[in-house]
Amino acid sequence: MTELTLHNKDTAPAESKDLLDLSIKAFGMVPNLHAVMAEAPGLLEGYQQLHQLFLDSSFDDEEVTVVWQTINVEHECHYCVPAHTGIAKSMKVDDAITDALRNETPLPTPKLEALRDFTLSVVRDRGNVNDDAVQAFLDAGFTKRQILEVVLAAAQKVMSNYTNHLANTPIDKPFQKFEWHKAV
Repeated sequence: MTELTLHNKDTAPAESKDLLDLSIKAFGMVPNLHAVMAEAPGLLEGYQQLHQLFLDSSFDDEEVTVVWQTINVEHECHYCVPAHTGIAKSMKVDDAITDALRNETPLPTPKLEALRDFTLSVVRDRGNVNDDAVQAFLDAGFTKRQILEVVLAAAQKVMSNYTNHLANTPIDKPFQKFEWHKAV
């Protein structure tokens, strides 16, 4: 397996140095995912922009967490599930939601469950979601805008989840206590 470098400001390509500054500003550190992505400045910049765009979407913090973690768990991302567990805690998302997502057990409300179902349809069916699944999502109280915002999140998570699979990115120290393995 090819080893990918965990860059810092000294080793990163010149085009990534300012991007790593943005990571430090946002997270107080360079997350290992960003350190790996720094090898390809366009990837890191795109990821950072999609991350912010999804945070600025019409979803609330619980819904953002449901979409992110649904994709992370579906992709079996050893890095993003713990990282987004910590992020959910910092966003004050109820642990019952995070635990249900991590363990693939029922979510506390039918609306959040509908969001997970739709997100899984988008990912599993590669956007070829059938009309009944779309209608169930809309009937649960979501909007046409949010259909497309799930696509935005899926694009972001493909970037991070796939990078982490290729790099076997080490989990950052603050998130190691949330280590996760897919239930068998």
